[in-house]
Amino acid sequence: MTETIELKRVGDGNLRAQVYQQIRLTIQHGELAPGQKLVDVDIAAQLGISRMPVRDALMQLVHEGYLVGTTRGFTLPTLTATDVADIFEVRRLLEPRAAAHAARTLDAAGLKTLAAALREAEAAAAAGDADRFFQANSAFRNCWLGAVENQRLSQTIARFADHVLVVRLRTLSHQPTQAVVVAVACAQSMRHSSSATPSPLTTV
Repeated sequence: MTETIELKRVGDGNLRAQVYQQIRLTIQHGELAPGQKLVDVDIAAQLGISRMPVRDALMQLVHEGYLVGTTRGFTLPTLTATDVADIFEVRRLLEPRAAAHAARTLDAAGLKTLAAALREAEAAAAAGDADRFFQANSAFRNCWLGAVENQRLSQTIARFADHVLVVRLRTLSHQPTQAVVVAVACAQSMRHSSSATPSPLTTV
């Protein structure tokens, strides 16, 4: 399935970086469907640029595990049950340490952002709005990950979380799971007042 995604050229800066960032955000927001193909010549034509920076951006995304190359373009990888289990094992090893880092550096503004994301998740769960719940969950995760000063650690966790995006989308569309996620987040937020430890468990 080949379908052009909406990308915009922003000035004449680093074109590879622009394409990379926009496609990565498209993936992170769940806007690239499984099986949907990204074709470098089509993206280049849409943006009015040469094929090379688009190709370089797509290859970087392949290198980072976001995409795989096919004979007719690039698409999301198909994960096996073993792939998913392996990714979650790595996250279980890394995220507690990252959460401890974040607990030491989260400021008042960050705590307000976490609280706002939690309220949004509660409202989305009550309304049965899976897309809104997913965005709130992502906002919560991105907030505490952004407080981790070790950039290599936070970036690695973010990439692995993105790799199981399809799993997260399906999981967070399940209302009983939403209730569990909100309950864990609430419990951790209450504990946060005394220990300041955000929970990686709230980010499926």
